[in-house]
Amino acid sequence: MGRTLSDDALRYITVFEDVTGAPATDCVVDAEADRLVFVVSTGEMGKAIGPNGRTVRRLEERLGKDVDLVEDADTPEAFVANALSPAAVYNVTISENETTVAYAEVDREDTGVAIGSGGRNIETARLLAERHFDIDDVQLT
Repeated sequence: MGRTLSDDALRYITVFEDVTGAPATDCVVDAEADRLVFVVSTGEMGKAIGPNGRTVRRLEERLGKDVDLVEDADTPEAFVANALSPAAVYNVTISENETTVAYAEVDREDTGVAIGSGGRNIETARLLAERHFDIDDVQLT
């Protein structure tokens, strides 16, 4: 379950923490979408976003990339729900057989939000769930 961060990811985390004052535990560099996804320590999301989103916008301007934020969590269920935000997630169930799968019950109207353009949101949720909780797949129900 260990994560190895690239030098670029480590540099981005340093800038993130400098600009926002909030600690980050992970950074995914999505070169295709020209975006960064930061996992923000539990309870620090408000500080990372800032009043009316000003802090995260300042970070985007400084980095020249879109920035998405995911709040860390103590349980895999809460983490998967956070990774699919802003989609309304009602429940997450973890099934462990040959593989570990997180089944996320998402409001029908938010299915597109959870999937994202070209599937990028669900793929990011899958990557983060694997990196943080050894979950092999995330499925929407």
